[in-house]
Amino acid sequence: MSDLEKIKQLRLSTGAGFQDCGTAIDEANGDLDKAAEILRIKGISKASKKMSRVAKEGVVAVSGNEKKKSLIEINCETDFVAKNDNFINFVKEVSELNNLVYSDIEKLKNSKMKNSKTVNENLVALISKMGEKITIGRSKTFNHNGSKNFNYLHTIVKDNLSKLAVLVSIETKNDSDNLKTFGKQLSMHIAASSPLAVEANSIKKEVLEKEITLISEELKGTGKPENIIKKISTGKINKFMKDNAILSQPWVMEPKKNVQDIIKELNITDLKIKDFYRLKIGE
Repeated sequence: MSDLEKIKQLRLSTGAGFQDCGTAIDEANGDLDKAAEILRIKGISKASKKMSRVAKEGVVAVSGNEKKKSLIEINCETDFVAKNDNFINFVKEVSELNNLVYSDIEKLKNSKMKNSKTVNENLVALISKMGEKITIGRSKTFNHNGSKNFNYLHTIVKDNLSKLAVLVSIETKNDSDNLKTFGKQLSMHIAASSPLAVEANSIKKEVLEKEITLISEELKGTGKPENIIKKISTGKINKFMKDNAILSQPWVMEPKKNVQDIIKELNITDLKIKDFYRLKIGE
């Protein structure tokens, strides 16, 4: 990739100016991820959530039932194609096959569709017909023993297809209406709050290390004593962990309580959030 192409890509992902991007890329020795971090540290990056998205369109499809459920993302170049009946019909059938193969993309590509051709063969034909690049993106299947699966679709394109979808797996023997309501609402909460983990101590080590580095760099030029900087840094990382763990997040439906409070009020003693997956087109 040329320097000019790297600058264009960095500008698209961060919203920073041409010169700032060029300088950051030089400082990062051409590494785009490091360049984006440099821009963030310097306060130059003006990225909004929308500006920082990958430039992709498409839909997320959900399939399956309470015991076994899957999500799959199919990408295209424009929203026009994402709403086309040929594209939608392809995604719906691929989604069902994906659930059968437990989100194994290689198996999925070689699976036969209703017309006796493989998914990959039909994908090539669809690309030719639509005149756009179409790809099979991320996917996830939940099939945990002793768990019930729930989902939520946001910005629905048609039927089981949307721009944002959430799967959540809850471990419990309970089968009450209260549980089903909670499962649906928890899926909505995850869609809105975009957590990183169920509990704070489950956030990936590399994510925390990256955040600690960013916080340290941010505080370096403040002129504050080392002990004060350490105290501020600890407070910031604790807040980051609290804000990004489901159980400690404010419950979207009742923000004065956190998710853990709501679970206690349900009085379902064996209830445990087993797993979750949030998938949004463009993120």
